[in-house]
Amino acid sequence: MKNERCHIRLKVVLVEPEIPQNTGNIGRLCVAAGASLVIVGPTGFIINDKRLKRSGMDYWKYLDFTFYPTFEEAWPNFDKENLFLFSPSGKKIYTQGNYSKESLLVFGKESTGLDKMLLKEFENKTYFIPMRKEARSLNLANSVAIVLYEALRQTEKW
Repeated sequence: MKNERCHIRLKVVLVEPEIPQNTGNIGRLCVAAGASLVIVGPTGFIINDKRLKRSGMDYWKYLDFTFYPTFEEAWPNFDKENLFLFSPSGKKIYTQGNYSKESLLVFGKESTGLDKMLLKEFENKTYFIPMRKEARSLNLANSVAIVLYEALRQTEKW
């Protein structure tokens, strides 16, 4: 049975993603969750990369998707009041975020995460996903799934 819900404006924002398979999986996740995907370049792949499309399966045609070639082009379009940034250096656990349907869930590139200046500027809007001290990071697609479904849990009546 298909889950018909009202349009959600939750947005997953990937800043300079490097691995097309992660981005494809996140696109598929966004379709399943009813969220939009925003990709901010430069990326580590071309947007029509076959690996991106393959990992996104046939879901990509249903994806509400926006691409900005640079952060400078994307930044004016972001509602700063509804930003939630995610980084291992965040001070609050992701479940403490008070998400709304207008939230922008912002994730950095796989190798280095979000820019340190951005994290400093929005320190009070930066969250982390807890993990054991032996782990340095989680896969980007897994991180997005964890946070996106917490945001949906808070904003949707299932």
